Amino acid sequence: MVSHGLYWTLWMLSCLGQYSGEDLQFPEVANGAVGGSVVFSPNNPPSTSIDTVQWHFGTALILTALSDSTIIVPAYRDRISFDINTLALELWNLRLDDSGIYRLTVITVTSDQFTGETSIQVFENITNVRLTGPEEPLIEGESSANITSDGTGSIISVQWMKDNRPLSPSNSIIFSSDNRSVSISPVQRSDTGEYQCTYTNPVSSETAKLSLIINYGPEDVFIQGDYVVDLGVRVSLSCSANSEPAASFSWKFNRSDTGVTTDTFTIDQTDFTHSGDYECTALNSVTKRSATQKHALLVKVGGGGGGLTSGAIAGIVIGVLVAVAGICGLIVYLTITKIPKLNLRQKRPASGAQQGQESVYEEINDFQRTNGEGSVSGNMSESSLYVNLYENVRHGVSNRPRAPTPPQVMK
Repeated sequence: MVSHGLYWTLWMLSCLGQYSGEDLQFPEVANGAVGGSVVFSPNNPPSTSIDTVQWHFGTALILTALSDSTIIVPAYRDRISFDINTLALELWNLRLDDSGIYRLTVITVTSDQFTGETSIQVFENITNVRLTGPEEPLIEGESSANITSDGTGSIISVQWMKDNRPLSPSNSIIFSSDNRSVSISPVQRSDTGEYQCTYTNPVSSETAKLSLIINYGPEDVFIQGDYVVDLGVRVSLSCSANSEPAASFSWKFNRSDTGVTTDTFTIDQTDFTHSGDYECTALNSVTKRSATQKHALLVKVGGGGGGLTSGAIAGIVIGVLVAVAGICGLIVYLTITKIPKLNLRQKRPASGAQQGQESVYEEINDFQRTNGEGSVSGNMSESSLYVNLYENVRHGVSNRPRAPTPPQVMK
């Protein structure tokens, strides 16, 4: 048996609970958009027959419903509907001033009273979100970029992204205090991309986009092509550079302009005059910067790939003919000028040692002529005489009698 004290306590809590509106439960706080609608409906309407229902906004009465009729105040007559079975109240054409607390009171036929509260926050839809950025070209390492956002509506949060990834502050990226603008200084090529700014509230959101292009280069100029090629072949040299925007190109050969302004330099048919240094210059029209790369090309006579051209063969033939003509001219010149002089020298009398040798030979002839007619003096034999004559020939000495030495006159 329940004591009188406990019974009294339970009765007081029940009455207090009913009076404080803890009997009727509603979903979480509702959010609505200007011009939209919202429905307030309790999760646990009373199961007992209802006698009277009232809805209030703050302290202002909205409607009173009886079992057989519903009375709506003039301020809401064209904006609400009510369902007596579910006790649901639908409010149309929401305005910002509709934000607040709504209270439901229910009295049953047994005079039991149930109350409950709910609320709504009305927001303006977000529209016309846009981004404003720099209009002048952005150059890496030199320029700064400021991006500003703007829009209308009830703005609760602002979120920035770049290329669909959250944009975070850094040493070069700084956000404003209201998060509606961002500054990048100095810009780098990695800052190139699509920037997105999203305005959000509980009932709407809108995103604006802006693309930034950071100009840089040219750099890393590179020439693709062979260094040694055969005579009479087609050669292409291709030039590339890392640049934004794409670089324009010009070519020089041995420091002289070629007039070629494309990224490819083509030689249809090589000859020896094509050997030398080729220079490719890349120019960025926005950054006003340029860079140059050299490429050495050697044209040689090769064994494969088509042989000699007709022009090369003609050149070789002409060279051989010129050489032959030169040799023939030299022979004629020597025949006319040099050979007669040699014959004239041979007809001149010998002198010097030659005359001495001739006198010795005459001695030998004299000896042979007189050998059989006279005798050899002393004990000298014929063979000894020949030996003596031979030695005289070797040393250029004659056996003929010499003229006496003239007497010396004493002073």
